[in-house]
Amino acid sequence: MAQNFFDLAGKVVLVTGANAGLGLGFADGLARAGADVIIWGRREDANHAAAEQLRTYGGRVSHRVVDVAVEQQVIDGFAAAVAEFGKVDCVLANAGIANITPFDEMSGSVWHDLLGVNLHGAFYTCREAARHMKARAQSGDPGGSIIINGSLAVFAGVPGMEHYAAAKGGLNSMSKGMAVELAPHGVRVNVICPGYFVTGLGDADSPMAQALIQQIPQGRVGFSSDLDGIVIYLASDMSRYHTGDTITIDGGIMAKCF
Repeated sequence: MAQNFFDLAGKVVLVTGANAGLGLGFADGLARAGADVIIWGRREDANHAAAEQLRTYGGRVSHRVVDVAVEQQVIDGFAAAVAEFGKVDCVLANAGIANITPFDEMSGSVWHDLLGVNLHGAFYTCREAARHMKARAQSGDPGGSIIINGSLAVFAGVPGMEHYAAAKGGLNSMSKGMAVELAPHGVRVNVICPGYFVTGLGDADSPMAQALIQQIPQGRVGFSSDLDGIVIYLASDMSRYHTGDTITIDGGIMAKCF
């Protein structure tokens, strides 16, 4: 029988913002690949429903109400995850919010509220992951993968989303230092930058999606399942020598000049 090199059985993966949207898509793909999954989200009802969906694949699934913008909730949540599962092999920092506000009308509260979740919340999450994985390495169990969900806003301007771009760009820069610092402990850190993705088939027919399709070389928008390959790969041991990277999954749009 051929060996499945991307089997995640025995791996414990924590996904933030995992009760809906791309976060749930990430968690679903990882669970189908055999991982045990920990879901963090701010709504208990949505967390419970997502966990029930993932349990149909046969692995262990846990969920917890965590607002990543609150540092102590992240610290307590990570400690609880380790206490329940014994370890965390991979963390996918996905939780985030988005809104559009003209730059000259952007208030301090709009700016800081978004960065509180998208930048600071991801920092708290990645820091707790790094602490845990570094301690494991020092006790003779090296390894681990930290994945940050970025954005094409890292590379190109989006009007009215300068705060969002600042958060994603900051995380991308942070990831490079993390990758270098944590590499001696066998911990790898990578950023994925999705293009335009929809979470339901009907969403692909929206006016915005149809307009964007004209700009995407592959001629379609992305779906959650299109991200399964990259997150499963980065969570698996097959990516053991892959760190410090920023990977676009966008149907070719960032490669397009005209």
